[in-house]
Amino acid sequence: MIKTDILIIGAGPTGLFTVFEAGLLKLKCHLIDALPQPGGQCSEIYPKKPIYDIPAYPEILAGDLTDKLLEQCKQFEPGFTLGERADTIEKQEDGSFIVTTNKGTKHQAPVVAIAGGLGSFEPRKPLIHNIKDFEDKGVEYIIKDPEMYRDKKVVIAGGGDSALDWSIFLSDVASEVTLVHRRNEFRGHLDSVEKVQELKNKGKINLITPAEVVGIVGDEKVNAVVVKQAQHIEREFELECDHFVPLFGLSPKLGPIANWGLEIEKNAITVNNALDYQTNIPGIFAIGDVNTYPGKLKLILCGFHEATLMCQAAYKIINPGKRYVMKYTTVSGVDGFDGTRKEAPKAVVKKIN
Repeated sequence: MIKTDILIIGAGPTGLFTVFEAGLLKLKCHLIDALPQPGGQCSEIYPKKPIYDIPAYPEILAGDLTDKLLEQCKQFEPGFTLGERADTIEKQEDGSFIVTTNKGTKHQAPVVAIAGGLGSFEPRKPLIHNIKDFEDKGVEYIIKDPEMYRDKKVVIAGGGDSALDWSIFLSDVASEVTLVHRRNEFRGHLDSVEKVQELKNKGKINLITPAEVVGIVGDEKVNAVVVKQAQHIEREFELECDHFVPLFGLSPKLGPIANWGLEIEKNAITVNNALDYQTNIPGIFAIGDVNTYPGKLKLILCGFHEATLMCQAAYKIINPGKRYVMKYTTVSGVDGFDGTRKEAPKAVVKKIN
């Protein structure tokens, strides 16, 4: 049994920043995430995409933001259960909760903070009859390790930012990149569209539009895809490749959390935003993109704010009757659980004769 003060479900930016805010209050945190690494969408879906609305960072890559948050909270020694999904929750007689994952790992805490972003994600799969036969055998719906495509022939399908961005990125990694889209127009950022066109003109990306991948050819792994082209005269042809990556987006789902007795509105958890982002179940909070309330904005910086207020409420639950006096970190400094101490330089007092 893993015991902690605050059990955080979701290790995205909001969940990671919660560790820091809780640490300032001397509260320990443990995080559960179905993904194999911390960072949520930032590390799983768009690690190479820039974010422009993080305070003090005019521009920062999503993956780099994850690294900075991990560095910031490291001193508070968070625990992680990664690659496991929070499945069930049981309230105990002492008011604490036991959360069990799909792999049977049990966690106990007096406070649970759901910071699961938009929930768990399922890829939108193209309607190809044998696509399941080749999943993890050359068909990937999310690019986790670009080096996997080093010197390989890759076919990417899609017309949004992910398809454009990965086509651009892999043009310097793969031996051959082909982007297939059913329209001549793309839905991504203009600069990405222009970059793809530029790489096409240089022969670094093959662009096939309007067209779609309608079949997969192979034995133990993908050997080729069947492309149906609709320009002028409709025709089908096989395109040799080692990997087929359909990037049609992800469908967010709350998953098992939807069965925990929480108030749900349009696939989001209703919370009390007038006070502390607590749900209808005392002791369970929801922060970040997973929650909803009047005026809600699904922004990372809003999740940071919600995490800060939530931790103050959690402190009162964990330490009933104990008063906490908030001090600015510039005044009090930061004492990490690992023994580190961060503080502003002391003013030098010099006696004048």
